[in-house]
Amino acid sequence: MNFFYDIIVVGAGHAGCEAAAAAANLGSKTLLITMDMDKIAQMSCNPAVGGIAKGQIVREIDAMGGHMGIVTDLSSIQFRMLNRSKGPAMWSPRSQSDRIRFTETWKNILENQENLHIWQDTVSELSVEKNEVSGVKTRMGVSFRSKCVVLTNGTFLNGLLHIGRTQLNGGRIAEPAVKGVTEQLVSLGIKTDRMKTGTPVRIDGRSVHFEDLTEQPGEKDFHKFSYLDFAPQMLKQLSCWTLFTNETCHEILRKGLPESPLYNGQIKSIGPRYCPSIETKIVTFADKARHQLFLEPEGENTQEYYLNGFSSSLPLNIQLQALQAIPAFRDIHIYRPGYAIEYDFFDPTQLQHNLETKQIKNLFFAGQINGTTGYEEAGGQGLMAGINAHINCHGGEPFVLGRDEAYIGVLIDDLVSKGVDEPYRMFTSRAEYRTLLRQDDADMRLTAKSYAIGLAQQDRYHLLEEKKNYRDRIISFIENHSIKPQEVNGRLEAAGTTPLAHGCKLIDLLLRPQLSLESLAGFTPPLQAELNQLPTSRKGEIIEATEILLKYNGYIKRERLIAKKISRLENIRIKDKFDYNSIQSLSIEARQKLTKINPETLAQASRMPGISPNDINILLVLLGR
Repeated sequence: MNFFYDIIVVGAGHAGCEAAAAAANLGSKTLLITMDMDKIAQMSCNPAVGGIAKGQIVREIDAMGGHMGIVTDLSSIQFRMLNRSKGPAMWSPRSQSDRIRFTETWKNILENQENLHIWQDTVSELSVEKNEVSGVKTRMGVSFRSKCVVLTNGTFLNGLLHIGRTQLNGGRIAEPAVKGVTEQLVSLGIKTDRMKTGTPVRIDGRSVHFEDLTEQPGEKDFHKFSYLDFAPQMLKQLSCWTLFTNETCHEILRKGLPESPLYNGQIKSIGPRYCPSIETKIVTFADKARHQLFLEPEGENTQEYYLNGFSSSLPLNIQLQALQAIPAFRDIHIYRPGYAIEYDFFDPTQLQHNLETKQIKNLFFAGQINGTTGYEEAGGQGLMAGINAHINCHGGEPFVLGRDEAYIGVLIDDLVSKGVDEPYRMFTSRAEYRTLLRQDDADMRLTAKSYAIGLAQQDRYHLLEEKKNYRDRIISFIENHSIKPQEVNGRLEAAGTTPLAHGCKLIDLLLRPQLSLESLAGFTPPLQAELNQLPTSRKGEIIEATEILLKYNGYIKRERLIAKKISRLENIRIKDKFDYNSIQSLSIEARQKLTKINPETLAQASRMPGISPNDINILLVLLGR
């Protein structure tokens, strides 16, 4: 057995899997260390991937040659596109996954990945020499040497589980916590703090009265996560179900609050604002008579269901009584209660944009240890950490995505520039250029960049070029093809839009909200002939991408112009150029924060909390701008 590697990835959650696969695919000799090989890419919380803004991240991971989108497609038991009532910048894909199939698929990919070895053990200590990482030591007493280490420990660092007043050491239910790593990193000058997250009760579907629930079926169209041209083997497609809490349920929960770790002082860390526990909901929104819940299947061949919206750390008996007050759950049986977990994370302002720590060379952090929450946010960080660890080993410039290039770029810049005071979750509102960061064009934005560094493979790049060619051919056709009133007026009136008074180009009709490319093709044979030449398996994807680009071209151009103006600040590098504490014209807060972060560029400085436009102008003056 070999004990020296280019890169060691610690932890096989969603960040660790992407980091290890990316590093190995790029050619680095990689070791993935996990406590349990049967828990690789475990879906610790809900059995779903994607959602608002998160779905865009998964498509970006896929566009660059990551695996989360492929694994999700191969394990999907329901697919939906969220936010369809809004503009395409807000459309967000989401898929329910078979939890077991998801893990099995990831495990199969990693076990057969060239350049990647897996070791089942627990890392207890890092090897650090002169502020540079040189490997890890494990609980079994094995020492591995490496050029780089990527830590993706999730919730396992000093993890503490809460169910009422019961406390259990663990990173997940029935899985041990990791001791010692945090303490070592603190001794090396890295700041740590505690966060809290939680998970709901798991329900036996045989005890649910589904007749009292509202069914929420999936969609069946061309959408999937991966841009690769493959048809996933379809698993049995299952519905989700919606229901509501009620006043009786709330009253039981209120009476149990003195036993809640969140309200009796037992939990001192901060939980996620946008995914609060049910007890937090009834306190924060005391005027609401009910809260919506979603009952989600865990797999195609299991009776286990996940109750989204009912995260709780209340005692078992309180959770049960409150659930039994809901008509559909009057005869409820559960597999395990909900619980909260506190864990260590590290202030992400201690990272560079390539996710390497500032204090220790060649040590990278990715995932929840950076203060984020969510599989997708973890996967995006893991991919970027794996890429940049490989670059550190073999040479090259750091691979960093801008805020106008990817949600992953927004995510990492927010973490590094602003830090976190609660678990960070991605939303479309966090991206100022969300019209440019749509789910339909992640491949157009990122595949060529990834191909240039060697991660995205030739087949993926070929599909991108083919898609561009088809798209541009359709655009050229509809911009140049003329149509006469007598050819279309009857159809236009039937579609509820104004008939033509004179001839026009097809593009002028497409810009009408009542018409789509496919509806136009229905009464324009030459256009239909163009669309018929598209490959059947990718036809829907190409048509959608083309139509969005044309209909929203004005908005897209305007946003690109704004991004270009802001990029001028991105090109002004200020790292290590100032002794901020000596610049008395800066505010005290600005001096403190600029000294702490030491931003790479003026643009990064401008996004930091507490840095005013006046502070930026002062720096511009000092730079002679």
